[in-house]
Amino acid sequence: MKLKKAYLEITNVCNLACSFCPGTKREKRFMSPEDFAFLAGRLRPYTDYLYLHLMGEPLLHPKLEEILSRAVELGFKVVVTTNGTLLPRRGELLLSSPAVHKVNVSLQSFEANPAGELESYVSACAAFAQAAGEAGKLCVLRLWNQKGLDSLNEQIEGLLLRSFPKPWPESRGSLRLADRVYLEPGERFDWPDMDVEDKGERCFCYGLRDQVGVLCDGTVVPCCLDHEGDIALGDLFRQELPEIMSTQRARNIYAGFSQRQAVEPLCRRCGYARRFT
Repeated sequence: MKLKKAYLEITNVCNLACSFCPGTKREKRFMSPEDFAFLAGRLRPYTDYLYLHLMGEPLLHPKLEEILSRAVELGFKVVVTTNGTLLPRRGELLLSSPAVHKVNVSLQSFEANPAGELESYVSACAAFAQAAGEAGKLCVLRLWNQKGLDSLNEQIEGLLLRSFPKPWPESRGSLRLADRVYLEPGERFDWPDMDVEDKGERCFCYGLRDQVGVLCDGTVVPCCLDHEGDIALGDLFRQELPEIMSTQRARNIYAGFSQRQAVEPLCRRCGYARRFT
């Protein structure tokens, strides 16, 4: 069993409340460095890439430096997804950590940052992206809200031009702004939620096929969009990953998607999975 990536939620606490993000009703938690080392150690035999994200803003974690040090010890290539608002304070930590391979910055998060100012926000994110590229790290500036906040997107792209003059050649669906720096557009999608309409069983997902998620309490879920742990497959604190992946529920999910069918009610309500149908 080899996965392309694993998501490990070091906190489910966020400093924003974006309209496109469902948030979570789970108890607020910050994973201890010791628990991180234990859970990450259990994931390590099965993947090289560790994403510090499901819900929450990872740069809020007060012990992020220690967590990244543990990731170095385990030999992970770490990917951090952030809303970008804390990069002026914590960006240097990401740049200096040998564990950090890539940073995704969700620029569309600005709409939930009432205390911010668009020009200074974009300038700070662009400055970090430039520094990341120069440090040999990948940085992807995301605008995953096409057909949702198009006027804001135009303003953001205009501000990025100050730091990254065109041309911006296309590269695998993204725009290359500079060496190792990309702008990634994407349409808004409906997060899976048990309270929304059933969209039918016909869909496909890479959950359990090339990825797995672990919530900050150790609950294993099939993918990074199960924000409430509705598809709880096991507890990584108490079980090894192969045992969890071999449960009947996990096998049914995998087999269902092999037939382009969603067997779980939550998956039938996922807008993101429709991209692969």
